[in-house]
Amino acid sequence: MRISRENLRAYEEDGYLFLPGYLTSREVDVLVAELPKVFAEDSPRRVLEKNGKSVRSVYGAHTFSPTFERLVRHPKLVMPCEQILGSSVYVYQFKINAKLGLVGDVWEWHQDFIFWHKEDGLPESRALNAVIFLHDVNEFNGPMFLIPGSHRYGMIDVPGQATVPAAYAESPDWISNLTADLKYSIDPSTLKILVTEHGIVAPKGERGSLLFFHPNVAHASSPNLSPFDRTVAIVSYNSVENLPRPQKERRPDFLVAEDYRPVMPLTEDALFTLTEDALVT
Repeated sequence: MRISRENLRAYEEDGYLFLPGYLTSREVDVLVAELPKVFAEDSPRRVLEKNGKSVRSVYGAHTFSPTFERLVRHPKLVMPCEQILGSSVYVYQFKINAKLGLVGDVWEWHQDFIFWHKEDGLPESRALNAVIFLHDVNEFNGPMFLIPGSHRYGMIDVPGQATVPAAYAESPDWISNLTADLKYSIDPSTLKILVTEHGIVAPKGERGSLLFFHPNVAHASSPNLSPFDRTVAIVSYNSVENLPRPQKERRPDFLVAEDYRPVMPLTEDALFTLTEDALVT
């Protein structure tokens, strides 16, 4: 379950690590079978695309789905994250980004840490994202773009600009962190400097592939213009030594977890041994 020293060095240097075919096809089958139930839940945790109909993201599914609760405790995810961060970890945020065929919209260029720092009071970028491909990802269905090494610039401070789709006109302010027009997107002049210096990569691969990336890595994704879905599950782990500072107005628990207990890894067959205690951490 542990990654090699070479992988650790690659993550430190580039700010990301891509491991093709990391989960088995059978494991992915279990996760994909849970998606219809997750996408059908009508709650604030479900965010729609600009058309007001198609699912863009669902947050916090690990709190009501035993399958995804098992995923966030899977040793294939937890143990490498503990290696990278040098401590025990807890689930800071969990989301499923749908990027459905022909309707999946853009994710603008941004860093994750600026949202967590400014909205949640997270002191340091001692966290990371683990992205599991639930469908094959190719150049046509909206792969994630990353700027290697951009994490070494630290947090790029940009002014917040809240542009909310009409469908969310009456929603709380935090919705502008989740829709296609992001609150803290990187300005074009800064982006040009980063790309000129470091280039862009777009990890692509079969379902079950895993992408770890630093919360200060600049990233984005284009619309999905293909007829094929590009769904990913993203577990954001934070060090237990890097807890958010108290905020006057705290975002909902499904965006910034209030449970700071260290994740205790399950066994490698975790996704095939769902029991009544699956939601006990």
